[in-house]
Amino acid sequence: MKRIKFTKMVASGNDFIIIDKKPVRRIPALARSLCDRKFGIGADGLILLNKLKNSDLRMRIFNADGSEASMCGNGARCAALFGGKIKGRIFTKAGAINTEVGRGRVRIRLTEPKGIRLDIPLKVNGRRIRVNFINTGVPHAVVFVNGINNIDVANIGRSIRFHAKFSPAGTNVDFAEVKGNDLIVIRTYERGVEDETLACGTGSVASGLIFALKSGLDRLVKVRTRGGEELKVYFKKDNKSFRDVWLEGSAKIVYKGEYYV
Repeated sequence: MKRIKFTKMVASGNDFIIIDKKPVRRIPALARSLCDRKFGIGADGLILLNKLKNSDLRMRIFNADGSEASMCGNGARCAALFGGKIKGRIFTKAGAINTEVGRGRVRIRLTEPKGIRLDIPLKVNGRRIRVNFINTGVPHAVVFVNGINNIDVANIGRSIRFHAKFSPAGTNVDFAEVKGNDLIVIRTYERGVEDETLACGTGSVASGLIFALKSGLDRLVKVRTRGGEELKVYFKKDNKSFRDVWLEGSAKIVYKGEYYV
């Protein structure tokens, strides 16, 4: 029986299993086994890290269902803390991101958002709604609502996630409610987890940037997640595009162990 060393980490309620070298068995199947909350360790995703010659990191992220994602914001923040560099870079399938670690906070600079579309008409579960779309490393549909605590995130989120409008890749779905001049609260249905999660880094950025477009903010949006943490999304806005986008929040190591394969 083989053993795989791992580190369990969490950022804003998103939890991940970190392995710092390539496992010996099929990765999608391993991700499903490790992330299973009844028969495995339990997590939203599996992160594989390889340290490069200059101590930068290469990251691959696998969702709980075994599918591979191009990017994960909170996962990248965990990876940055795990890597131990005050300033570094992480190479993802979505591109290279800069990282900063210090004083219990982890900041990452995301790749430039793309594919922005506002107020897309959509028929969901017999109702006509309007959603917004942005790719912040992975695709996100953002829906502004009132009474966010009463939203059926699993049901409505699943319907939007698999909607023909976003096929074949599908989309993550963020429900956002405005709570102040620069503050929104969000709940996220994550593609690959196929359920609501306590937080989503790229979803926080997606919701924050769409809110900035609609409200006229041009520097900072605060985003409160289901897990209770208030993340900060910094950016520079040029008309209807964004650059220099950073996500900041907490991250920590929960425990380390060995998994028997």
